[in-house]
Amino acid sequence: MLDRRAAVPYDRLGMILADADLRSIQEARDLVRRSRKAWDAFRKFDQQRVDRICEAMARAGSEASEKLARLAVEESGFGSVPGKYQKNKFCTDLLWESLKDLKTVGVVHRDDARRYYQVAEPYGVVLGIVPITNPTSTAMFKILIAVKARNSIVISPHPRGIRCIGESTRVLAEAARQAGAPDDLVLCMTSPTLEGTHEAMKARETALILATGGPDLVRAAYSMGKPAYGVGPGNAPAFIERTADIHHAVRAIVGSQTFDNSTICASEQSVVIDKAIEQPVREEFTRNGAHWCTPDEREKLAKIVVRGRRVNADIVGLFPHQIARMAGFSIPETTTVLLVEETGVGWDHPLSVEKLSPILSVYFEDGWEKGCERCIEVLNFGGRGHTLAIHSRDEEVIWSFVMEKPTHRILVNAPAAQGAVGYGTGLVPSMTLGCGAFGGNITSDNISAHNLLLTKHVGYCYEGFVEGFPDFGKGPPRELTFARLPVAPAPGTKAATSSGAVGTSGPTPAPRAPAPDSPVYQGNPTHPSSPFFERPSGEGRPGVPPIAQPAARPAGATSAAAAPASTSRVRPPYEGGPIPTPRPLKHRS
Repeated sequence: MLDRRAAVPYDRLGMILADADLRSIQEARDLVRRSRKAWDAFRKFDQQRVDRICEAMARAGSEASEKLARLAVEESGFGSVPGKYQKNKFCTDLLWESLKDLKTVGVVHRDDARRYYQVAEPYGVVLGIVPITNPTSTAMFKILIAVKARNSIVISPHPRGIRCIGESTRVLAEAARQAGAPDDLVLCMTSPTLEGTHEAMKARETALILATGGPDLVRAAYSMGKPAYGVGPGNAPAFIERTADIHHAVRAIVGSQTFDNSTICASEQSVVIDKAIEQPVREEFTRNGAHWCTPDEREKLAKIVVRGRRVNADIVGLFPHQIARMAGFSIPETTTVLLVEETGVGWDHPLSVEKLSPILSVYFEDGWEKGCERCIEVLNFGGRGHTLAIHSRDEEVIWSFVMEKPTHRILVNAPAAQGAVGYGTGLVPSMTLGCGAFGGNITSDNISAHNLLLTKHVGYCYEGFVEGFPDFGKGPPRELTFARLPVAPAPGTKAATSSGAVGTSGPTPAPRAPAPDSPVYQGNPTHPSSPFFERPSGEGRPGVPPIAQPAARPAGATSAAAAPASTSRVRPPYEGGPIPTPRPLKHRS
Protein backbone atom coordinates (compact mmCIF):
# COMPACT_ATOMS: atom_id res chain seq x y z
CA MET A 1 0.00 0.00 0.00
CA LEU A 2 1.31 3.47 -0.90
CA ASP A 3 2.31 5.61 2.06
CA ARG A 4 0.60 8.94 1.44
CA ARG A 5 3.09 10.69 3.77
CA ALA A 6 5.91 9.90 1.33
CA ALA A 7 4.25 12.12 -1.25
CA VAL A 8 4.32 15.17 1.03
CA PRO A 9 7.02 17.64 -0.16
CA TYR A 10 10.09 17.80 2.11
CA ASP A 11 10.07 21.06 4.05
CA ARG A 12 13.68 21.96 3.37
CA LEU A 13 13.45 25.59 4.49
CA GLY A 14 11.79 24.67 7.77
CA MET A 15 14.45 22.05 8.52
CA ILE A 16 17.25 24.47 7.74
CA LEU A 17 15.82 27.17 9.99
CA ALA A 18 15.28 24.69 12.81
CA ASP A 19 18.70 23.05 12.69
CA ALA A 20 21.76 25.23 13.41
CA ASP A 21 24.17 22.94 11.57
CA LEU A 22 22.02 22.80 8.43
CA ARG A 23 21.52 26.55 8.54
CA SER A 24 25.28 27.08 8.84
CA ILE A 25 26.02 24.67 6.01
CA GLN A 26 23.57 26.39 3.68
CA GLU A 27 24.89 29.81 4.59
CA ALA A 28 28.47 28.66 3.90
CA ARG A 29 27.49 27.43 0.44
CA ASP A 30 25.66 30.65 -0.37
CA LEU A 31 28.47 32.92 0.82
CA VAL A 32 31.29 31.23 -1.10
CA ARG A 33 29.21 31.34 -4.28
CA ARG A 34 28.47 35.03 -3.85
CA SER A 35 32.13 35.63 -3.03
CA ARG A 36 33.22 33.90 -6.24
CA LYS A 37 30.99 36.18 -8.33
CA ALA A 38 32.47 39.23 -6.62
CA TRP A 39 35.99 37.98 -7.26
CA ASP A 40 35.27 37.45 -10.97
CA ALA A 41 34.78 41.21 -11.19
CA PHE A 42 37.44 42.29 -8.70
CA ARG A 43 40.27 40.29 -10.26
CA LYS A 44 40.20 42.70 -13.24
CA PHE A 45 40.87 45.80 -11.10
CA ASP A 46 44.15 47.65 -11.63
CA GLN A 47 46.66 48.41 -8.86
CA GLN A 48 45.37 51.91 -8.24
CA ARG A 49 41.78 50.75 -7.64
CA VAL A 50 42.92 47.86 -5.43
CA ASP A 51 45.04 50.16 -3.30
CA ARG A 52 42.28 52.75 -3.01
CA ILE A 53 39.93 50.07 -1.64
CA CYS A 54 42.52 48.71 0.80
CA GLU A 55 43.44 52.14 2.07
CA ALA A 56 39.77 52.95 2.66
CA MET A 57 39.32 49.71 4.63
CA ALA A 58 42.44 50.34 6.71
CA ARG A 59 41.29 53.86 7.54
CA ALA A 60 37.79 52.71 8.50
CA GLY A 61 39.13 49.90 10.67
CA SER A 62 41.54 52.25 12.39
CA GLU A 63 38.79 54.74 13.20
CA ALA A 64 36.64 51.95 14.65
CA SER A 65 39.49 50.44 16.72
CA GLU A 66 38.25 51.55 20.14
CA LYS A 67 34.62 50.57 19.49
CA LEU A 68 35.66 47.14 18.21
CA ALA A 69 38.04 46.61 21.15
CA ARG A 70 35.28 47.28 23.68
CA LEU A 71 32.85 45.05 21.80
CA ALA A 72 35.38 42.21 21.70
CA VAL A 73 36.02 42.34 25.47
CA GLU A 74 32.30 42.62 26.20
CA GLU A 75 31.39 39.64 24.02
CA SER A 76 34.30 37.29 24.76
CA GLY A 77 34.58 38.12 28.45
CA PHE A 78 38.37 38.28 28.51
CA GLY A 79 41.33 40.34 27.38
CA SER A 80 41.81 44.06 27.91
CA VAL A 81 40.43 47.01 25.98
CA PRO A 82 43.84 48.79 25.73
CA GLY A 83 45.46 45.61 24.38
CA LYS A 84 42.75 44.94 21.81
CA TYR A 85 42.77 48.59 20.79
CA GLN A 86 46.51 48.40 20.09
CA LYS A 87 46.03 45.18 18.11
CA ASN A 88 43.29 46.79 16.02
CA LYS A 89 45.47 49.82 15.27
CA PHE A 90 48.38 47.54 14.45
CA CYS A 91 46.26 45.50 12.01
CA THR A 92 45.08 48.62 10.21
CA ASP A 93 47.57 51.49 10.41
CA LEU A 94 50.85 49.57 10.58
CA LEU A 95 49.66 46.68 8.42
CA TRP A 96 48.67 49.04 5.62
CA GLU A 97 52.02 50.82 5.93
CA SER A 98 53.63 47.41 5.31
CA LEU A 99 51.35 46.57 2.37
CA LYS A 100 50.86 49.82 0.50
CA ASP A 101 53.89 49.55 -1.81
CA LEU A 102 53.48 45.84 -2.58
CA LYS A 103 52.79 45.22 -6.28
CA THR A 104 49.96 42.74 -6.74
CA VAL A 105 48.70 43.58 -10.26
CA GLY A 106 50.31 43.03 -13.65
CA VAL A 107 54.04 42.48 -14.14
CA VAL A 108 55.62 42.34 -10.68
CA HIS A 109 59.11 41.22 -11.70
CA ARG A 110 61.02 41.70 -14.96
CA ASP A 111 64.37 40.56 -16.27
CA ASP A 112 64.78 42.15 -19.69
CA ALA A 113 68.23 40.66 -20.22
CA ARG A 114 66.81 37.14 -20.11
CA ARG A 115 63.34 38.26 -21.22
CA TYR A 116 61.73 36.65 -18.18
CA TYR A 117 58.70 38.17 -16.47
CA GLN A 118 56.44 37.39 -13.51
CA VAL A 119 52.78 38.38 -13.56
CA ALA A 120 50.68 38.53 -10.36
CA GLU A 121 47.75 36.12 -10.14
CA PRO A 122 45.31 35.99 -7.20
CA TYR A 123 44.03 32.76 -5.67
CA GLY A 124 40.33 33.59 -5.74
CA VAL A 125 37.99 33.05 -2.78
CA VAL A 126 39.85 32.97 0.55
CA LEU A 127 38.22 31.46 3.63
CA GLY A 128 39.50 33.23 6.75
CA ILE A 129 38.86 31.37 10.01
CA VAL A 130 39.09 33.77 12.96
CA PRO A 131 39.77 32.75 16.60
CA ILE A 132 38.25 34.22 19.73
CA THR A 133 41.61 35.16 21.27
CA ASN A 134 42.26 37.98 18.78
CA PRO A 135 38.89 38.36 17.07
CA THR A 136 38.61 41.86 15.63
CA SER A 137 42.30 42.35 14.82
CA THR A 138 42.67 38.99 13.08
CA ALA A 139 39.49 39.56 11.04
CA MET A 140 40.71 42.93 9.77
CA PHE A 141 44.20 41.54 9.15
CA LYS A 142 42.92 38.68 7.00
CA ILE A 143 40.55 40.92 5.07
CA LEU A 144 43.26 43.46 4.24
CA ILE A 145 45.91 40.97 3.08
CA ALA A 146 43.35 39.02 1.02
CA VAL A 147 41.97 42.06 -0.79
CA LYS A 148 45.42 43.56 -1.32
CA ALA A 149 46.31 40.38 -3.23
CA ARG A 150 43.09 40.76 -5.30
CA ASN A 151 41.20 37.97 -3.60
CA SER A 152 37.69 37.99 -2.19
CA ILE A 153 37.22 36.67 1.35
CA VAL A 154 34.61 34.94 3.50
CA ILE A 155 35.18 35.19 7.26
CA SER A 156 34.21 32.26 9.49
CA PRO A 157 34.05 33.69 13.03
CA HIS A 158 34.48 31.82 16.27
CA PRO A 159 30.98 31.17 17.71
CA ARG A 160 31.88 33.18 20.84
CA GLY A 161 32.82 36.22 18.74
CA ILE A 162 30.04 36.49 16.16
CA ARG A 163 29.10 40.08 17.06
CA CYS A 164 32.57 41.65 17.27
CA ILE A 165 33.99 39.74 14.28
CA GLY A 166 30.85 40.42 12.27
CA GLU A 167 31.03 44.14 13.08
CA SER A 168 34.72 44.27 12.10
CA THR A 169 33.84 42.66 8.78
CA ARG A 170 30.89 45.02 8.25
CA VAL A 171 33.03 48.12 8.85
CA LEU A 172 35.65 47.06 6.30
CA ALA A 173 33.11 45.74 3.79
CA GLU A 174 31.16 49.02 3.85
CA ALA A 175 34.36 51.04 3.37
CA ALA A 176 35.35 48.80 0.47
CA ARG A 177 31.97 49.27 -1.26
CA GLN A 178 32.16 53.03 -0.87
CA ALA A 179 35.62 52.95 -2.43
CA GLY A 180 34.32 51.09 -5.48
CA ALA A 181 34.65 47.41 -4.57
CA PRO A 182 32.09 44.92 -5.88
CA ASP A 183 29.30 43.87 -3.54
CA ASP A 184 30.10 40.68 -1.60
CA LEU A 185 33.89 41.12 -1.88
CA VAL A 186 34.06 40.84 1.93
CA LEU A 187 31.54 38.55 3.64
CA CYS A 188 31.08 37.00 7.09
CA MET A 189 29.11 33.99 8.30
CA THR A 190 26.39 34.83 10.80
CA SER A 191 25.60 31.25 11.90
CA PRO A 192 29.00 29.60 12.26
CA THR A 193 29.23 25.99 13.39
CA LEU A 194 31.97 23.41 12.96
CA GLU A 195 29.94 21.74 10.22
CA GLY A 196 29.34 25.02 8.43
CA THR A 197 33.04 25.91 8.52
CA HIS A 198 33.93 22.47 7.14
CA GLU A 199 31.41 23.01 4.33
CA ALA A 200 33.01 26.34 3.46
CA MET A 201 36.49 24.77 3.52
CA LYS A 202 35.59 21.97 1.13
CA ALA A 203 33.43 24.11 -1.19
CA ARG A 204 34.55 24.05 -4.80
CA GLU A 205 34.59 27.85 -4.92
CA THR A 206 37.02 28.17 -1.99
CA ALA A 207 40.56 28.48 -3.36
CA LEU A 208 42.63 29.04 -0.19
CA ILE A 209 42.10 28.51 3.54
CA LEU A 210 43.61 30.79 6.19
CA ALA A 211 43.11 28.81 9.39
CA THR A 212 43.84 30.30 12.80
CA GLY A 213 42.56 28.19 15.66
CA GLY A 214 43.10 24.97 17.56
CA PRO A 215 45.11 21.99 16.28
CA ASP A 216 41.97 20.06 15.26
CA LEU A 217 40.80 22.92 13.06
CA VAL A 218 44.22 23.35 11.46
CA ARG A 219 44.45 19.62 10.70
CA ALA A 220 40.98 19.76 9.13
CA ALA A 221 42.08 22.66 6.92
CA TYR A 222 45.12 20.75 5.71
CA SER A 223 42.98 17.69 4.94
CA MET A 224 40.68 19.49 2.47
CA GLY A 225 42.88 18.83 -0.54
CA LYS A 226 43.43 22.49 -1.38
CA PRO A 227 45.98 25.18 -0.47
CA ALA A 228 45.85 26.06 3.23
CA TYR A 229 47.86 28.11 5.69
CA GLY A 230 47.58 26.85 9.25
CA VAL A 231 49.59 27.81 12.31
CA GLY A 232 50.90 25.77 15.21
CA PRO A 233 50.73 26.37 18.97
CA GLY A 234 53.09 28.75 20.76
CA ASN A 235 54.46 27.87 24.22
CA ALA A 236 57.29 30.35 23.73
CA PRO A 237 60.11 30.48 26.30
CA ALA A 238 62.13 33.59 27.15
CA PHE A 239 65.73 33.29 28.34
CA ILE A 240 67.34 36.00 30.49
CA GLU A 241 71.09 35.54 30.17
CA ARG A 242 73.58 36.92 32.72
CA THR A 243 74.73 39.81 30.50
CA ALA A 244 71.17 41.05 29.94
CA ASP A 245 69.94 44.50 30.87
CA ILE A 246 67.71 43.15 33.66
CA HIS A 247 65.52 46.23 33.91
CA HIS A 248 64.86 46.19 30.16
CA ALA A 249 64.34 42.41 29.99
CA VAL A 250 61.78 42.27 32.80
CA ARG A 251 59.87 45.30 31.47
CA ALA A 252 59.73 43.64 28.04
CA ILE A 253 58.36 40.37 29.46
CA VAL A 254 55.80 42.05 31.71
CA GLY A 255 54.77 44.32 28.83
CA SER A 256 54.21 41.24 26.69
CA GLN A 257 52.14 39.53 29.39
CA THR A 258 49.93 42.56 29.96
CA PHE A 259 49.41 43.02 26.18
CA ASP A 260 45.77 41.87 26.01
CA ASN A 261 46.50 39.44 28.87
CA SER A 262 48.87 37.25 26.87
CA THR A 263 46.31 36.07 24.31
CA ILE A 264 48.71 36.23 21.35
CA CYS A 265 50.12 32.75 20.75
CA ALA A 266 53.67 34.15 20.57
CA SER A 267 53.57 35.54 24.12
CA GLU A 268 56.02 34.09 26.64
CA GLN A 269 54.68 31.03 28.48
CA SER A 270 57.82 30.42 30.54
CA VAL A 271 60.97 32.27 31.60
CA VAL A 272 64.37 30.64 31.90
CA ILE A 273 66.71 32.69 34.11
CA ASP A 274 70.47 32.38 34.36
CA LYS A 275 71.12 31.44 38.00
CA ALA A 276 73.91 33.99 38.27
CA ILE A 277 71.34 36.82 38.16
CA GLU A 278 68.48 35.10 40.04
CA GLN A 279 68.14 37.60 42.88
CA PRO A 280 68.14 40.86 40.85
CA VAL A 281 65.65 39.33 38.38
CA ARG A 282 63.34 38.31 41.22
CA GLU A 283 63.45 41.82 42.66
CA GLU A 284 62.86 43.44 39.25
CA PHE A 285 59.79 41.30 38.57
CA THR A 286 58.39 42.27 41.97
CA ARG A 287 58.98 45.97 41.21
CA ASN A 288 56.99 45.47 37.99
CA GLY A 289 53.91 44.16 39.78
CA ALA A 290 54.49 40.41 39.39
CA HIS A 291 53.38 37.95 42.08
CA TRP A 292 55.69 35.05 43.01
CA CYS A 293 53.37 32.16 43.90
CA THR A 294 53.95 30.09 47.00
CA PRO A 295 54.12 26.27 46.71
CA ASP A 296 50.52 26.05 47.94
CA GLU A 297 49.34 28.62 45.36
CA ARG A 298 51.27 26.73 42.70
CA GLU A 299 49.35 23.54 43.46
CA LYS A 300 46.03 25.39 43.34
CA LEU A 301 46.88 26.92 39.97
CA ALA A 302 47.93 23.56 38.53
CA LYS A 303 44.47 22.17 39.28
CA ILE A 304 42.62 24.79 37.20
CA VAL A 305 45.04 25.45 34.31
CA VAL A 306 44.62 22.07 32.63
CA ARG A 307 41.59 19.84 32.12
CA GLY A 308 42.69 16.42 31.02
CA ARG A 309 45.34 17.15 28.42
CA ARG A 310 43.91 20.46 27.27
CA VAL A 311 44.25 23.97 28.62
CA ASN A 312 41.21 25.16 30.53
CA ALA A 313 39.63 27.69 28.16
CA ASP A 314 38.06 29.50 31.12
CA ILE A 315 41.43 30.95 32.20
CA VAL A 316 42.46 32.26 28.76
CA GLY A 317 42.94 36.02 28.66
CA LEU A 318 41.86 36.69 32.26
CA PHE A 319 43.64 39.12 34.58
CA PRO A 320 45.97 37.58 37.20
CA HIS A 321 43.67 38.42 40.11
CA GLN A 322 40.74 36.73 38.32
CA ILE A 323 42.77 33.55 37.78
CA ALA A 324 43.91 33.57 41.41
CA ARG A 325 40.32 33.89 42.57
CA MET A 326 39.35 30.88 40.44
CA ALA A 327 42.20 28.91 42.01
CA GLY A 328 41.18 29.81 45.55
CA PHE A 329 43.59 32.55 46.70
CA SER A 330 43.64 36.32 46.47
CA ILE A 331 46.17 38.83 45.16
CA PRO A 332 45.96 42.59 44.46
CA GLU A 333 44.07 43.66 41.31
CA THR A 334 47.18 45.58 40.27
CA THR A 335 49.15 42.33 39.82
CA THR A 336 50.62 42.12 36.30
CA VAL A 337 51.66 38.46 36.05
CA LEU A 338 51.72 35.25 38.10
CA LEU A 339 55.17 33.64 38.41
CA VAL A 340 55.33 29.94 39.28
CA GLU A 341 58.66 28.18 39.86
CA GLU A 342 58.88 24.89 37.96
CA THR A 343 61.42 22.07 37.81
CA GLY A 344 60.25 20.10 34.79
CA VAL A 345 58.40 20.16 31.47
CA GLY A 346 55.52 17.97 30.30
CA TRP A 347 52.06 16.85 31.35
CA ASP A 348 53.40 15.95 34.78
CA HIS A 349 54.10 19.67 35.13
CA PRO A 350 50.80 21.22 33.95
CA LEU A 351 51.99 24.81 34.32
CA SER A 352 54.60 24.21 31.59
CA VAL A 353 51.90 24.11 28.86
CA GLU A 354 50.81 26.97 26.61
CA LYS A 355 48.40 28.90 28.85
CA LEU A 356 47.49 32.05 26.84
CA SER A 357 47.10 33.95 30.10
CA PRO A 358 49.47 36.00 32.30
CA ILE A 359 50.97 32.96 34.06
CA LEU A 360 54.68 32.26 33.60
CA SER A 361 56.46 29.07 34.62
CA VAL A 362 59.95 30.01 35.82
CA TYR A 363 63.15 27.93 35.56
CA PHE A 364 66.58 28.77 37.01
CA GLU A 365 69.52 27.27 35.10
CA ASP A 366 73.26 27.64 35.67
CA GLY A 367 74.79 29.08 32.50
CA TRP A 368 73.52 29.76 29.00
CA GLU A 369 74.21 26.21 27.79
CA LYS A 370 71.78 24.69 30.33
CA GLY A 371 69.39 27.52 29.64
CA CYS A 372 69.57 26.65 25.96
CA GLU A 373 68.72 23.02 26.68
CA ARG A 374 65.76 24.01 28.87
CA CYS A 375 64.39 26.29 26.15
CA ILE A 376 64.60 23.47 23.63
CA GLU A 377 62.75 21.19 26.08
CA VAL A 378 59.96 23.77 26.42
CA LEU A 379 59.70 24.25 22.66
CA ASN A 380 59.52 20.51 22.09
CA PHE A 381 56.51 20.42 24.41
CA GLY A 382 54.03 22.17 22.14
CA GLY A 383 55.95 25.12 20.72
CA ARG A 384 58.19 23.84 17.93
CA GLY A 385 58.70 26.29 15.11
CA HIS A 386 56.93 29.22 16.74
CA THR A 387 58.79 31.78 18.89
CA LEU A 388 61.62 32.22 21.38
CA ALA A 389 62.88 35.36 23.10
CA ILE A 390 66.39 35.90 24.42
CA HIS A 391 67.57 38.82 26.56
CA SER A 392 71.33 39.20 26.35
CA ARG A 393 74.12 41.57 25.31
CA ASP A 394 76.50 38.79 24.31
CA GLU A 395 76.15 38.48 20.52
CA GLU A 396 77.90 35.11 20.40
CA VAL A 397 75.39 33.65 22.87
CA ILE A 398 72.51 35.22 20.93
CA TRP A 399 73.63 33.69 17.64
CA SER A 400 74.26 30.35 19.28
CA PHE A 401 70.61 30.40 20.30
CA VAL A 402 69.59 31.39 16.78
CA MET A 403 71.41 28.42 15.26
CA GLU A 404 70.34 25.83 17.84
CA LYS A 405 66.64 26.41 18.50
CA PRO A 406 63.83 24.52 16.68
CA THR A 407 61.91 27.73 16.07
CA HIS A 408 61.45 30.28 13.30
CA ARG A 409 61.13 33.52 15.29
CA ILE A 410 63.96 34.46 17.63
CA LEU A 411 63.39 37.82 19.29
CA VAL A 412 66.34 39.62 20.82
CA ASN A 413 65.69 41.86 23.83
CA ALA A 414 62.07 42.22 22.70
CA PRO A 415 58.64 41.45 24.17
CA ALA A 416 57.58 38.22 22.46
CA ALA A 417 53.88 38.98 21.95
CA GLN A 418 54.51 42.27 20.16
CA GLY A 419 57.83 41.42 18.56
CA ALA A 420 56.75 38.17 16.88
CA VAL A 421 53.87 39.83 15.02
CA GLY A 422 56.15 42.64 13.81
CA TYR A 423 55.16 45.32 16.33
CA GLY A 424 58.38 46.94 17.50
CA THR A 425 60.65 44.64 15.45
CA GLY A 426 61.59 44.30 11.80
CA LEU A 427 59.46 41.20 11.25
CA VAL A 428 56.64 41.34 8.70
CA PRO A 429 53.43 42.56 10.42
CA SER A 430 51.13 39.54 10.72
CA MET A 431 48.61 37.85 12.99
CA THR A 432 49.18 34.46 11.34
CA LEU A 433 52.61 33.05 12.20
CA GLY A 434 53.79 29.97 10.31
CA CYS A 435 55.79 27.34 12.20
CA GLY A 436 57.42 25.57 9.24
CA ALA A 437 58.32 21.90 9.26
CA PHE A 438 59.11 22.11 12.99
CA GLY A 439 55.42 22.73 13.66
CA GLY A 440 53.90 20.83 10.73
CA ASN A 441 53.15 23.97 8.66
CA ILE A 442 53.80 24.66 4.99
CA THR A 443 55.60 27.94 5.70
CA SER A 444 57.66 29.61 8.42
CA ASP A 445 56.66 33.10 7.26
CA ASN A 446 54.82 35.81 9.06
CA ILE A 447 51.98 35.39 6.58
CA SER A 448 50.96 38.50 4.64
CA ALA A 449 49.58 39.50 1.25
CA HIS A 450 52.56 38.08 -0.66
CA ASN A 451 51.60 34.60 0.58
CA LEU A 452 48.13 35.03 -0.92
CA LEU A 453 49.48 35.82 -4.35
CA LEU A 454 50.51 33.48 -7.15
CA THR A 455 52.65 34.36 -10.18
CA LYS A 456 52.55 33.50 -13.84
CA HIS A 457 56.04 32.96 -15.29
CA VAL A 458 56.66 34.26 -18.81
CA GLY A 459 59.84 33.25 -20.64
CA TYR A 460 60.90 34.09 -24.21
CA CYS A 461 63.00 31.58 -26.11
CA TYR A 462 66.68 32.48 -26.37
CA GLU A 463 67.86 33.46 -29.81
CA GLY A 464 69.44 30.53 -31.65
CA PHE A 465 68.32 27.85 -29.15
CA VAL A 466 65.89 26.06 -31.49
CA GLU A 467 68.19 26.64 -34.47
CA GLY A 468 70.80 24.58 -32.65
CA PHE A 469 68.60 21.46 -32.68
CA PRO A 470 69.78 18.64 -35.02
CA ASP A 471 68.26 17.90 -38.42
CA PHE A 472 65.14 15.93 -37.50
CA GLY A 473 64.73 14.92 -41.15
CA LYS A 474 67.44 12.35 -40.43
CA GLY A 475 65.56 10.89 -37.46
CA PRO A 476 65.69 11.34 -33.68
CA PRO A 477 68.93 12.66 -32.08
CA ARG A 478 71.61 9.99 -31.61
CA GLU A 479 74.65 11.99 -30.53
CA LEU A 480 75.35 12.92 -26.88
CA THR A 481 75.48 16.71 -26.99
CA PHE A 482 74.64 19.44 -24.48
CA ALA A 483 74.46 23.17 -25.15
CA ARG A 484 75.59 25.40 -22.29
CA LEU A 485 73.09 28.23 -22.11
CA PRO A 486 72.56 31.08 -19.64
CA VAL A 487 70.17 30.29 -16.81
CA ALA A 488 68.36 32.40 -14.27
CA PRO A 489 69.86 32.26 -10.78
CA ALA A 490 67.78 30.55 -8.14
CA PRO A 491 65.76 33.10 -6.14
CA GLY A 492 66.94 34.04 -2.68
CA THR A 493 70.09 35.32 -1.03
CA LYS A 494 73.22 34.49 -3.00
CA ALA A 495 76.21 32.80 -1.41
CA ALA A 496 79.49 34.71 -1.48
CA THR A 497 81.40 31.67 -2.78
CA SER A 498 80.41 28.61 -4.76
CA SER A 499 80.27 25.18 -3.19
CA GLY A 500 82.09 23.82 -6.25
CA ALA A 501 79.10 22.06 -7.80
CA VAL A 502 79.20 21.31 -11.51
CA GLY A 503 78.34 24.38 -13.57
CA THR A 504 79.11 26.98 -10.90
CA SER A 505 82.76 27.63 -11.69
CA GLY A 506 82.22 30.93 -13.44
CA PRO A 507 79.69 33.55 -14.49
CA THR A 508 77.17 32.66 -17.17
CA PRO A 509 77.12 35.06 -20.13
CA ALA A 510 73.98 37.07 -20.77
CA PRO A 511 71.69 35.71 -23.49
CA ARG A 512 71.71 37.23 -26.93
CA ALA A 513 67.98 37.90 -26.96
CA PRO A 514 67.57 41.68 -27.14
CA ALA A 515 65.35 43.52 -24.68
CA PRO A 516 62.28 45.23 -26.14
CA ASP A 517 62.85 48.86 -27.12
CA SER A 518 59.86 50.24 -25.22
CA PRO A 519 58.42 47.64 -22.86
CA VAL A 520 55.05 49.07 -21.90
CA TYR A 521 52.56 46.57 -20.49
CA GLN A 522 49.03 47.30 -19.40
CA GLY A 523 48.87 47.20 -15.62
CA ASN A 524 52.67 46.97 -15.30
CA PRO A 525 53.59 48.81 -12.08
CA THR A 526 57.32 48.51 -12.80
CA HIS A 527 57.20 50.74 -15.87
CA PRO A 528 58.58 54.26 -15.25
CA SER A 529 55.31 55.81 -16.44
CA SER A 530 53.37 53.95 -13.75
CA PRO A 531 52.47 55.82 -10.55
CA PHE A 532 53.66 52.72 -8.66
CA PHE A 533 57.13 52.69 -10.26
CA GLU A 534 59.79 52.25 -7.56
CA ARG A 535 62.23 55.13 -8.05
CA PRO A 536 65.75 55.22 -6.63
CA SER A 537 65.82 56.20 -2.97
CA GLY A 538 67.46 59.53 -3.71
CA GLU A 539 64.71 60.73 -6.04
CA GLY A 540 61.78 60.21 -3.71
CA ARG A 541 58.19 60.29 -4.86
CA PRO A 542 56.49 63.39 -6.22
CA GLY A 543 54.48 65.16 -3.56
CA VAL A 544 55.67 62.88 -0.74
CA PRO A 545 57.82 64.56 1.93
CA PRO A 546 60.91 62.73 3.16
CA ILE A 547 60.65 60.71 6.35
CA ALA A 548 61.42 62.86 9.36
CA GLN A 549 64.39 61.75 11.40
CA PRO A 550 64.02 61.45 15.18
CA ALA A 551 65.24 64.41 17.17
CA ALA A 552 68.66 64.07 18.72
CA ARG A 553 68.79 63.57 22.49
CA PRO A 554 70.24 66.59 24.32
CA ALA A 555 73.82 66.23 25.44
CA GLY A 556 74.10 64.51 28.78
CA ALA A 557 70.47 63.34 28.78
CA THR A 558 69.84 59.76 29.81
CA SER A 559 66.75 57.63 30.16
CA ALA A 560 65.49 57.59 33.71
CA ALA A 561 64.25 54.04 33.25
CA ALA A 562 67.49 52.66 31.88
CA ALA A 563 69.62 50.39 34.00
CA PRO A 564 73.31 51.29 34.39
CA ALA A 565 74.36 48.25 32.38
CA SER A 566 72.57 49.51 29.28
CA THR A 567 74.50 52.79 28.89
CA SER A 568 77.19 51.23 26.66
CA ARG A 569 75.54 49.21 23.94
CA VAL A 570 77.60 46.37 22.52
CA ARG A 571 77.63 46.91 18.75
CA PRO A 572 76.49 43.70 17.01
CA PRO A 573 79.33 42.34 14.88
CA TYR A 574 77.02 41.78 11.92
CA GLU A 575 76.42 45.56 11.63
CA GLY A 576 79.96 46.11 10.51
CA GLY A 577 81.14 42.66 9.47
CA PRO A 578 80.26 38.99 9.34
CA ILE A 579 77.84 37.32 11.73
CA PRO A 580 79.78 35.63 14.55
CA THR A 581 80.29 31.89 14.45
CA PRO A 582 78.12 30.30 17.19
CA ARG A 583 79.97 28.81 20.10
CA PRO A 584 79.74 25.06 20.62
CA LEU A 585 77.39 23.93 23.38
CA LYS A 586 79.90 23.44 26.15
CA HIS A 587 80.23 24.94 29.59
CA ARG A 588 81.54 28.46 29.81
CA SER A 589 82.18 30.11 33.16
